[in-house]
Amino acid sequence: MKDMIAPALKEKSAYRALFESTHTNGNSAPSWVEELRENALERFDELGFPTVDQEDWKYTNVASIAKNTFTFATGRRDIAAELAPFIYAEAKSSRLVFVNGVYRADFSSIASLPAGVVVVNLREAFSGEHAETLRGYLARSRAEDEDAFTALNTAFLGDGAFLLVPKGVRVDAPVHLLFLADAAGEKPIAFPRVLIVAERGSEATVIESYAAIDESVYFTDAVTEIFVGEGARLVHYKVQRESERAFHIAQTHADLGRDSVFDSTTITLGAQLSRHGINVQLDHPGVECHVDGLYLVGDGQHADTHSIIDHRQPHCASRQNYKGILDGKSRAVFNGRVFVRRDAQKTDAVQSNKNLLLSNEARVDTKPQLEIFADDVKCAHGATVGQLEEEELFYLASRGLHPELARNLLTYGFAEELIEKIKIESIKTQLDEAILNRLNARLEA
Repeated sequence: MKDMIAPALKEKSAYRALFESTHTNGNSAPSWVEELRENALERFDELGFPTVDQEDWKYTNVASIAKNTFTFATGRRDIAAELAPFIYAEAKSSRLVFVNGVYRADFSSIASLPAGVVVVNLREAFSGEHAETLRGYLARSRAEDEDAFTALNTAFLGDGAFLLVPKGVRVDAPVHLLFLADAAGEKPIAFPRVLIVAERGSEATVIESYAAIDESVYFTDAVTEIFVGEGARLVHYKVQRESERAFHIAQTHADLGRDSVFDSTTITLGAQLSRHGINVQLDHPGVECHVDGLYLVGDGQHADTHSIIDHRQPHCASRQNYKGILDGKSRAVFNGRVFVRRDAQKTDAVQSNKNLLLSNEARVDTKPQLEIFADDVKCAHGATVGQLEEEELFYLASRGLHPELARNLLTYGFAEELIEKIKIESIKTQLDEAILNRLNARLEA
């Protein structure tokens, strides 16, 4: 018991000390923000980091995060010349950039947005003209009550992204929110916070991406809150390509209004340990949501996806399609839960998780779940874990393809369904390159 208590006390005291140091160094905010921070830190102290004894964390051990000592980055390098690989051409004039969790106005550009659209640093909005709107939405999901990582993120509310699309406004160009890590020999920690509000009848596409300047050790604890109003349409891409030595824990919460459409795609490429929890609330009739993802996990990597699609009202449809490609000694976890509440009659829900293992040492724990309390619904779910079909490999080899090239072709074909769904060509190209680089590395090994 003492062995369990000591690390818990250490992690709490370390983050409280970090919290107190930031408050003595110009991190003051309006009283309502301070209250959010204080309450969240107290809740983190109560919860502590999760352990494998908890069902939702049974297959993902975060002890390596708890044992590390992370702090805020102290340096600020000029990385302008290194930005190009992380910028998407489609969003050159509509982006916010953060480095080690700190907003960088010199790298950001919001020149091409329609009138009325707000894309600002969250900290600036705490007391600006949009403060009341922000206050009405920020932390409304109350996820910090149950999740230690959300509580920790909320305790350190500061720089982040606030996007507000007014009623009836259509934003044609995607808005890019780029969170870069530049460790520079340190072990930095960052708490990215994103709040997206698409008001009634609006349309927008948002790219939320995480990347690293080099292969360093650091910790990203990210929280994204999304509110899609009545009849609004929001397309959301989350692209995670952190350093393969980094830790990335992220939570996404989406609240969907009547007759709205929410299309989410998550790409997981980086981090030695990553987890993405996505919770979608279908709180009004007529909602349509697509929650898809692709995780490409290499040797020594661990990627965890936990999703909740909560049907609370009638005449809603959800589609969830996650695929994983695993190589080397890697591990993936998929836990997808679809709730259909008693009032959610005429629900149409489909959930699928398929995994391709390229190595005998790769491992997947998959658990799709349906919990149905209504009687007039159409629901289906399924999961597969397998390797490439020998018959298909033999057929391609008989046509003259080298066996490894045949494997690469079939592997890419497994992911192609999700790749083709992506409408941003820069993301699609990036994903193509990531898959082909991994496969070519196997070919050369």
